[in-house]
Amino acid sequence: MTRSHLLGAALLLTLASAANATSFVVTTDAVVGSVAATTDATSDVSSSFRDDKIVRAARDDAASFVASQGDIRGVKLESAFAHIRQQAPTLQASDVQLAQAILAL
Repeated sequence: MTRSHLLGAALLLTLASAANATSFVVTTDAVVGSVAATTDATSDVSSSFRDDKIVRAARDDAASFVASQGDIRGVKLESAFAHIRQQAPTLQASDVQLAQAILAL
């Protein structure tokens, strides 16, 4: 191989590794961001509703909801969702985040 071919190959390898590193950083940032949002919602709900009877009664329904990836929605869980959203109207959490928070109690 000539010197120019070796230089070209080295340049291509450098560019490819930079692209992979950038892709890894973006993916990592997205995963960390979603985990942080879930953790924030979980801690907000779990600290303020730890002794709430309606929320605690929904633990089994929450477990079914999480295990079924949202397909099973029990009556007690729906009641707990409504109760939580009424008590904390500024809370921006999805149903999955709330169910995980209920399980964390």
